Amino acid sequence: MLRSILGPDDDIPDLLQEVFIRAMDRIGTVREADRLGAWLTTIAVFVGRAHIRLRSRRNWLRLFSPERTAPQHLQQPPPDARRALRDIYLILDEMPVDQRMAFVLRYIHGVSLVEAAESCGTSLATIKRRLSRAQRRFQEAVRLRPALVGWREEGMRWAEKKS
Repeated sequence: MLRSILGPDDDIPDLLQEVFIRAMDRIGTVREADRLGAWLTTIAVFVGRAHIRLRSRRNWLRLFSPERTAPQHLQQPPPDARRALRDIYLILDEMPVDQRMAFVLRYIHGVSLVEAAESCGTSLATIKRRLSRAQRRFQEAVRLRPALVGWREEGMRWAEKKS
């Protein structure tokens, strides 16, 4: 869930630990054992949201600190896929946090609308409004990014209807 919310981020292991620390602190509040996954997802959403807000506040510090830790070396996807992923997360970075959470939960992580609303601690109507706004933003932004045009045309959800 954190990787879906944040994209490639070196802080994910620390944030995952934060999710489990919070879960252990609050384990006594769980009433239904079969809802444990949704409960953990809610904690992850709030940890991810807090990290996005903190990251956006600290963005200006990058100007003063060009030395960054080297990213972990994993098997890399093809260059066009890396460009597309980078562009998608740039689009997500421009979205309001609540819209981003709705979009990521629904379209990247694949949860139902009810699960997304529950994870964000909001009503179904609110999550639908946020998702609708996020979809419009995403579609408009994709049209402006050449690296994503091909991916959009290959996809099913946002492909242009051909007459």
